[in-house]
Amino acid sequence: MRLADLQVIDEGRVVIARLTGELDLSNTANIGGALAERVPNGALALILDLTDLEYLDSAGIHLIYELRERLRARGQALQLVIPADSPANDALRLAGVAGHVATTETLEAAVAAVA
Repeated sequence: MRLADLQVIDEGRVVIARLTGELDLSNTANIGGALAERVPNGALALILDLTDLEYLDSAGIHLIYELRERLRARGQALQLVIPADSPANDALRLAGVAGHVATTETLEAAVAAVA
């Protein structure tokens, strides 16, 4: 098992966070805390790129909903990048995440959506 690795890029008013590896109960608190620290109050949005996320469980899905609420309370948007062939896509689709959180299949589309 390879735990999730987080890479955060500050693009001015948009923060892009790329998650790779596995997101589960063992690391969601750490990842959530790291994301909260890296999104400044002045940012318009957080783009969470899940393209290379190999696995996520219900704790990872719960983290996405928590992020959405935390950002919404601050007047910020959450945009997910979930390609159709992403390993995490099936779990997110079954959980109905796209009905509650804005999603795109590419990073470029996500940046355009929040700009």
